[in-house]
Amino acid sequence: MLCHTLSDQVWPFGGLGTIAEKQHGFQERLSVTEKIPFFDGAQKKAKAAVFSFLPILTWLPSYPVKQYLFSDVVSGLSTGVVQLPQGLAYAMLAAVPPVYGLYSSFYPVLLYTFFGTSRHISIGTFAVISLMIGGVAVREAPDDMFYFLPANGSNASAVLDVAARDTRRVQVAVVLTTLVGIIQFVLGLLRFGFVAIYLTEPLVRGFTTAAAVHVVVSQLKYLLGVKTPRFSGPLSAIYSIKAVLTDITSTNVTTLILGLSCLVFLYVIKDLNERFKKKLPVPIPGEIIVVIVSTGVSYGMSLSGDYKVDVVGEIPTGLLPPAVPDFSLLPRLVTDSFAVAIVGFSMGISLAKTFALKYSYSVDGNQELIALGLCNFFSSFFQTFAITCSMSRSLVQESTGGKTQIAGLLSSLVVLLVVVAIGFVFQPLPQTALAAIIMVNLLGMFKQFRDIPLLWRTSRIELAIWLVAFVASVLLGLDYGLLVALAFAILTVIYRTQSPKSGVLGHVPGTGLYCDVGDYEEAAEYEGIKIFHSNSSIYFANSDLYVNALKEKVILATMSVCVCVEVVHSTVLIFDDLTKIWITQFFN
Repeated sequence: MLCHTLSDQVWPFGGLGTIAEKQHGFQERLSVTEKIPFFDGAQKKAKAAVFSFLPILTWLPSYPVKQYLFSDVVSGLSTGVVQLPQGLAYAMLAAVPPVYGLYSSFYPVLLYTFFGTSRHISIGTFAVISLMIGGVAVREAPDDMFYFLPANGSNASAVLDVAARDTRRVQVAVVLTTLVGIIQFVLGLLRFGFVAIYLTEPLVRGFTTAAAVHVVVSQLKYLLGVKTPRFSGPLSAIYSIKAVLTDITSTNVTTLILGLSCLVFLYVIKDLNERFKKKLPVPIPGEIIVVIVSTGVSYGMSLSGDYKVDVVGEIPTGLLPPAVPDFSLLPRLVTDSFAVAIVGFSMGISLAKTFALKYSYSVDGNQELIALGLCNFFSSFFQTFAITCSMSRSLVQESTGGKTQIAGLLSSLVVLLVVVAIGFVFQPLPQTALAAIIMVNLLGMFKQFRDIPLLWRTSRIELAIWLVAFVASVLLGLDYGLLVALAFAILTVIYRTQSPKSGVLGHVPGTGLYCDVGDYEEAAEYEGIKIFHSNSSIYFANSDLYVNALKEKVILATMSVCVCVEVVHSTVLIFDDLTKIWITQFFN
């Protein structure tokens, strides 16, 4: 006996009273459509495709200048002031000279204005992506490849050719960025915007926390002023810590004092901005203050010459002409480029959707893939490295009143001004100040350790994913760590479907709720009927387990039993004396 109860009568179009109106409206639309020539419909499709590919055409013509422009200008200038020091700092993570961080903070941001659908995210350099690029660059162009013996003296020790090494690493970063752009663009065209869902939140948070550990470890040598090689691959974090501790006796005290001073100042400013964010019209620009003051102190006291403090060095004035990447490197970078492309997109789309939900507009995941792909691909011809959105800059852009992509455009113009006019001013900037900027910006990622007790209370499987992603990424490196975390996450899906939670449901008196009688004392079963609930779809891998659980729950029944299973399409199974099964599908 099949029992199926509907709480309300459900009619199409919202009710019987509106059916006639809907049919009349449909006929009117049909008659109008029949009068439109075929080429007119094709024109509309072409126009829709253009507007989808260039979202700026949908909002710029109706841009409310009086309401939005001032807010966008303030937000753009504030974000640009933050983007400048972060571009310089994150270039160090990417293992390329700092000026390439400025290039990466200009071209992609400019392009995103035309192709992006999010109004609030700040595109540009990001610590995790920069670190992944740096790992590849160091692997493909290690220091060992660029030592040479001086021409004068056979007993002289080998000297590192820094210029040749940096040139090669830039080539690697640029080619990797080109490939990342191609992958993202193709995935966007193929409508693969959903791929980000396979990077679950615990996986991403564990992975980014591990990346923060790698970043801090990589910056220790700059904070202490010691000369150690940069490692990549499995156990690179351990090797880096060992190298720093081994050489810690050669710490440059001046560098350490300056770095710690910047670190403390930035932490205090960040705390003040957080505490008084509702009272401050714009956040205090602690990073640019550190850059200006430390540059002035370094220049005035000649820290580089007299105290051997490492500085940024030469920053060429102006933009580089476009150049074709060295595509001979492509075969060695395919795997890395997929990892960077997927991680970069997942970071961007998650933050974009957060802001879109908050401000009630929509973002297109496929168009975001296309936008990031175009930003990376075309920018790589101007010597940039791969980008995505930055959480810290995006929060600055949003909190200072940014309304549209115009704010991002103006922030890129701030960077352009520095590159073409006053870049040389920052040549005495100490690297330890940039290391302090990077470390303080990672505080938000380290706060993700708070996830552990929360996940322990809510979901042990999600906790296991978080921990595996973290441990694997710390020990094996970000590339292999991500693969291990993905494989483990997929295994947990198989485990969950093979071991579904099941139980017999009972009705809670006075409500429309049906709850597990084993968990809720108030839930009572109907006489002669058992409602069996399983939280997983039935397929070949869990069918035996499902049948065993079903038998265990209802085997003692001696009458006709109605077994309702919550699976795909609301499958209802009816047992007649536990000997025959009929399956009826109720399609939604």
